[in-house]
Amino acid sequence: MEPRERAAQLTKLLQDANYKYYVLDDPDMPDFEYDRLLRELEELEAAHPELVTADSPTQRVGGAAISAFEKYTHPVPLMSLQDVFSMEELNEFLGKTLESDTATEFSVEPKIDGLSVALEYVDGHFVRGATRGDGNVGEDVTENLKTIRSIPMTIDAPGRLIVRGEVYMPRKSFDKLNAKQEAEGKPLFANPRNAAAGSLRQLDPKIAAKRGLDIFIFNIQLYDEKEFATHGETLAWLKSLKFKVIPSKILKSAARIDEQVLNINDTREKLPCDIDGAVIKVNDLAQRERMGATAKCPRWAVAYKYPPEIKDTVVEDIVIQVGRTGVLTPKAVVRPVRLAGTTVTNATLHNQDFITQRDIRIGDTVKIRKAGEIIPEILEVDFGKRPEDSAPYHLPASCPVCGAPTAKDEDGAFLRCTGAECPAQLSRNIAHFASRDAMDIEGLGSAIVDGLIEKGLIKSPADIYYLTLEDIASLWKSGSTAAKKLLKAVEASKQQDVSRLIFALGIRQVGAKAGKVLASHFGSLDALMAATEEELTEVSDVGAVTAKNIADWFAQPQSRHLIERLREAGVNFESKRVITDARFAGKIFVLTGALSKFTREEATEKIELFGGKASGSVSKKTSYVIVGENAGSKERKARELGIPILSEDEFLAMIQ
Repeated sequence: MEPRERAAQLTKLLQDANYKYYVLDDPDMPDFEYDRLLRELEELEAAHPELVTADSPTQRVGGAAISAFEKYTHPVPLMSLQDVFSMEELNEFLGKTLESDTATEFSVEPKIDGLSVALEYVDGHFVRGATRGDGNVGEDVTENLKTIRSIPMTIDAPGRLIVRGEVYMPRKSFDKLNAKQEAEGKPLFANPRNAAAGSLRQLDPKIAAKRGLDIFIFNIQLYDEKEFATHGETLAWLKSLKFKVIPSKILKSAARIDEQVLNINDTREKLPCDIDGAVIKVNDLAQRERMGATAKCPRWAVAYKYPPEIKDTVVEDIVIQVGRTGVLTPKAVVRPVRLAGTTVTNATLHNQDFITQRDIRIGDTVKIRKAGEIIPEILEVDFGKRPEDSAPYHLPASCPVCGAPTAKDEDGAFLRCTGAECPAQLSRNIAHFASRDAMDIEGLGSAIVDGLIEKGLIKSPADIYYLTLEDIASLWKSGSTAAKKLLKAVEASKQQDVSRLIFALGIRQVGAKAGKVLASHFGSLDALMAATEEELTEVSDVGAVTAKNIADWFAQPQSRHLIERLREAGVNFESKRVITDARFAGKIFVLTGALSKFTREEATEKIELFGGKASGSVSKKTSYVIVGENAGSKERKARELGIPILSEDEFLAMIQ
């Protein structure tokens, strides 16, 4: 078979498989077979680049990242809907509409809680997709929309067609994304809508492609090639083009419409995504034209918004979870209660302030709801039903995982475990310990760290230095080659300057810069460990809070144990940065432009070694500005302020 013919055949097979999997939810091709065919098409296109088409399944993984989204003016405005919040308001709308035309039919559809977009096709090819924006002007997010598998790249429709849909994140994708965020110590998304909006506006489409977005199409915005009488006809036609169309019912009587609105709410858990209401639209398109619109909303449709469901339950226990960043998060274990289509057994308590303000105790009867339709939260306590023996709840003074003392964050909102070897923080602590600005252990990525933890080979950062080739060879497909490379990097890291080790220990408020300052001042880790809080505050840039954090950290048994095991492993505790020549003491340098005779890191190290400081911005306090090629605004500002400007050669002469 000719390459072009085979490529077309593979494209058709893969597009059909995508349609059955992502639109019909009825896959008939095993994942292995799909991957095999996709790989064959990729290899065929690599050998014959002229065969690559815009609608090829290989082009849906995300194109190149962009710097910003271009603005796009919608040919037909994407109007918003008038909201109604009660059956009385809904029936008032229905009554007025039915009075004007007693034959009126309505389409009743779930209101997807997502991000509205317009998709444009020209002669059957998807050419553009844009967000709603303000209804008139949105952003071109075509490349990100291409990653949504349920959007067809080609359709059997001539001319120009623009359809409107709602991009959403399925609950399964949302749970997976938040699990990944938590595992990486990143903030969780509040709800699927926020996650979907953030994903669709990623500047790198490859990131959007990993987020598992989907879409429901619910309207034709523009199409002159075909006449339609009703909204129902348009949805049926869009479905025939293999769009994933919003489920709807065409009803006439107000009673049946009310019933369907309530039914959508009662069965919402059967949908793959979150909804926040129901949309009620006039079905007849000619009648819509007669009814017209206001400046923002059509008069022929409303959105019924479901009120948050609130129920009573009992707090049976309060448990503490320790996150990978060490933050203690309290969670209420509640008597199971049905809310918004799911059974709720836990509710977030945020922090101690939240618990104290609401005076939440074990045994309390409380009112609970889903915040943003996702996270169950306690609204208030029914004090009349409080048990007589109840007591105020306080978060523990020690970590429930490792027993180390807990400490308040700088803003006082959260408690954090201070244990240097806390199992809950192990993955994050090791990743930080091995990072580039810390011990710089190349090859010790998150996947390898997690593998080592799962095998029980590391329980603290010090265990890195006790690994053997036999321990770790099985973690790589390449076997001992990669393992030997990692062990070599581990061995080399033992000779790092102690300033890196100080930063690697993860002491609160001690960053890479503070590590250098402390190493230069004390000369060794042992001297730093022996320093009092008063002696620590005498160090430049070390305040009272940081000094207390340092002293408290070294006083803990876990920290002492970690230090001794690092010492036994042969890790360097001495500074190579002791200031013996303070020629730059009190001087502040700024580096700008393209430097050719040394790197910024090399220059910064020399400046600090001679007692000076390197800054990223020019001010009246700046002593010198070192300029390379194309220095730009920093050089201009230095000249305006009369600050001495040095060439690279002049700086090199100063450090001879």
